[in-house]
Amino acid sequence: MSQSPKTNPNPNLCPNSDPHYPNLKPPPSLKSKWSTEALSSPYIWFEQPSVKHVICKMQQQYFNHPLSRTPPSESDLAPFQSLPLDPIEPDCTSLLSDVLLLKILSKLPVSQHVTNSLVCKRWLYLNGLLVQSLKVTDWSFVSSGRIFSRFPNLTDLDLGRACIQMPRNSGILVTRKTMSIHVDTNYTLDGFLGKTAFLPSNEVDQGLTSIAEKYPNLQRLVATGASEQGLIRIAAECSTLQELELHYCGDLALKGLSGIKNLQVVKLIGFIDGFYNSVISDIGLTQLAQGCKRLVKLELCGCEGSYDGIKAIGQCCQMLEELSFYDHRMDGGWLAGLSFCVNLKTLMLKSCKSIDESPGADEHLGSCLTLEELQLERCQIRDKQSVKALFLVCENVRAIAFQNCWGLDDDVFSLASIC
Repeated sequence: MSQSPKTNPNPNLCPNSDPHYPNLKPPPSLKSKWSTEALSSPYIWFEQPSVKHVICKMQQQYFNHPLSRTPPSESDLAPFQSLPLDPIEPDCTSLLSDVLLLKILSKLPVSQHVTNSLVCKRWLYLNGLLVQSLKVTDWSFVSSGRIFSRFPNLTDLDLGRACIQMPRNSGILVTRKTMSIHVDTNYTLDGFLGKTAFLPSNEVDQGLTSIAEKYPNLQRLVATGASEQGLIRIAAECSTLQELELHYCGDLALKGLSGIKNLQVVKLIGFIDGFYNSVISDIGLTQLAQGCKRLVKLELCGCEGSYDGIKAIGQCCQMLEELSFYDHRMDGGWLAGLSFCVNLKTLMLKSCKSIDESPGADEHLGSCLTLEELQLERCQIRDKQSVKALFLVCENVRAIAFQNCWGLDDDVFSLASIC
């Protein structure tokens, strides 16, 4: 005898009959629109082919679970065994060679690379070949060697954050200068980051040694806490390195840069208040100048130095076109060293509490004849003597930019008439 459409063929599978499920009832305002039959029938979900396979698998896993109270019976699985499963579509890309498929994937937007890598293991590997720039936040990804098999063609590698061991689950994000780090609530005299927060120099050097062997075509590198040994390995293997950014390094580490012949852009971060404090003095600046004579752009953040260090940079790095100072700690009289930068075109001062505490006599300052642009951002310019000395050195500039500076008044604009 045929069953009535209102009769449930398997009441055990009905959610309303299970005491663990709440009794679903429509609100009074919707009783006229909803029917009890539509809510109690499980077949409403089976009308979608994409859900059939999922429901069948969930049901089988439930009965096969060791904590299941009763084993499945034939009557329980009968409604699901009768559901037709969608056939598995053949992989059409398996007919393409890796070279051809890689060329197709390279034509897609970069924003789709992550999504494409989730299709299968083959696509994961091929998309890894396309990645050339990577920012690493977990040092174990480097020390385990997974980075080399996952991304074998990197040319731009940022290890700055990976060299700092801080809790990942911290919701406190502190940004100082050019670095943002998740920190905890502990604050000492050294700031948020103590010495234990940084990887030991030998571990960083081991990672740089492996990177130098696996990525000989590296063009840009960012590292924290590297020493001379690690940078020597980079210099020996990565002959194409053009841009280098070093955090938390001292004078002795800069000696390892002498072997990087094609280095053009260097950024040295010696001191960041609240994060770390490392000393970069005239010794390190002189070693940098003597070893990297092809520099085009140099950024010094929190570095100490004097007239001698800036003079060495100007005499050795005659191709230098852009020089930037962030929160510098230079001794008095350093401005006079800028006159030795014979090809300098842009001079930038950012977050400087003072420009030059003791610039000296005007006739000893000299000037940069090729300088075209002077930029001051978040600088203290209340000391009119140092401002005048700066304008005398930059008397040939064509553009002066002030942004969020303290002490900007009519006297500063009067002094700017020197240019």
